[in-house]
Amino acid sequence: MELSRDEIIEIMNNERYPLSNKYDPDWITQNWMGSHCLWLQEALAKDMHLQLNHNILDLGCGKALSSIFLAKEFGVNVWATDLWNSATDNWKRIRDMGMGEKVFPIHADAKDLPFADDFFDAMVSINAVFFFTPDGQFLKEHIFRHVKPGGDIGIVVPGFYKQYNPIPDELKAHWHPDIDKWYTLDWWVNAIIVSNMVDIIIADTFPEKEGNMIYRKSTQMVNSHENPFNVLAIDNITFIRIIAKRK
Repeated sequence: MELSRDEIIEIMNNERYPLSNKYDPDWITQNWMGSHCLWLQEALAKDMHLQLNHNILDLGCGKALSSIFLAKEFGVNVWATDLWNSATDNWKRIRDMGMGEKVFPIHADAKDLPFADDFFDAMVSINAVFFFTPDGQFLKEHIFRHVKPGGDIGIVVPGFYKQYNPIPDELKAHWHPDIDKWYTLDWWVNAIIVSNMVDIIIADTFPEKEGNMIYRKSTQMVNSHENPFNVLAIDNITFIRIIAKRK
């Protein structure tokens, strides 16, 4: 059963995320891409060392909601970088939110980023890195090198508590190729360690099973909670959070 606007707004009013609660629910729902990215960004950024006027790479920023949020709430400068969304469209959203002097839209592929090595003070990526990262070597060659030594790197991706191997029969009919890129926390930790470019500071599925709860509530808010895959696999799905420091 599809949820009404009022029901979605009621779910969005979450006391765990006071910064996210300040934003217009309609603005969020009209622009998100599959999950409540402000919740995920808030849960990540609160444990990072973001300082006023730091230069931040937001990789896979979607429609730039997470970038606007970072600039408004932490006073940082954000390069809102995405391949699937137009920089021009993102620029309009950025200006409409009064962030034209703090957020800079970039249309680019993760394997060919137009930035200098050691340019950014920190990097974040919400619900995106899993689409284009096959292994730790890719992270080393294409992503981590753009962050200064000592800079924070924060990543949130969807994943599993336990890897399906093989895929259960009841899930096969509902499997999507993108889910092949969902891994466990251990997989991501190992991939990041293999890069040999960072020290991991935090690696978890969010305290108190919050990663699973954000996924559950996100499926409700985007009206995919009755999707057979989500119904069958929901107890094994979480968001994975990793914060690391560039060596």
